[in-house]
Amino acid sequence: MNVRNMEDDIIIKFQNVTKSYKLFKNESEQFAALFYKKKLLRQHMAIQDVSFEIKKGEVVGIIGRNGAGKSTVLKIITGVTFPSSGTVDIHGRVGALLELTAGFSFEMTGRENIFLKGYILGYSKKQVHSIENEIIEFAELGEYIDQPVRTYSSGMRTRLGFAINVSTEPDILVIDEALSVGDSYFREKCNQKIKSMVENKVTVLYVSHTLSAIEELCERVLYLSEGRLVFDGDAGEAFKKYKANK
Repeated sequence: MNVRNMEDDIIIKFQNVTKSYKLFKNESEQFAALFYKKKLLRQHMAIQDVSFEIKKGEVVGIIGRNGAGKSTVLKIITGVTFPSSGTVDIHGRVGALLELTAGFSFEMTGRENIFLKGYILGYSKKQVHSIENEIIEFAELGEYIDQPVRTYSSGMRTRLGFAINVSTEPDILVIDEALSVGDSYFREKCNQKIKSMVENKVTVLYVSHTLSAIEELCERVLYLSEGRLVFDGDAGEAFKKYKANK
């Protein structure tokens, strides 16, 4: 019974996951590959044989140099891409703070975009209405909420995007450098919101090049290097290994 309970607590599980991409010299070669198999086609291994488990309510940082495979891991978790081999098990709704303004219609108002994003996420009109005021209050856009998004500054669009994503009650929150934008007041507000979500057992994966930001939120860190998971454990130890290999 105890073993089963431990398994039930696992919300993300990677088993020997590899993701590779074919590399083409040019668009002509890419087009030709649709019709002809080319044995010598180069492969880029984005991640190789990566395995880890994350339990419900954990806050886990992911670090590594550019090209280490961090974004690939997040894209697999969010369903943007799929592994070439290995197995991935995800249990629960995923909220992704990757490209905060993705899916916005710039000609629609902020309020209309709340409903648009809600429908994309599978919410009914009644469900969107139930979180509409919460989103508007968090974004602090005032009368701009009924103005076209094309009139917003990048910071205003970011605030609206963040507010929508954290208000849709995800089981897993995936953050990729999203908190590096905006003013210090709003970043702190975002951090406090994330902390409150963690208290409510939301699982958080946080990718950032700013180690201090990860250190503030995460006790456990996955360290990726050249597509491989080289360390999984205490944040302080992960930072030491990362700095030693820079």
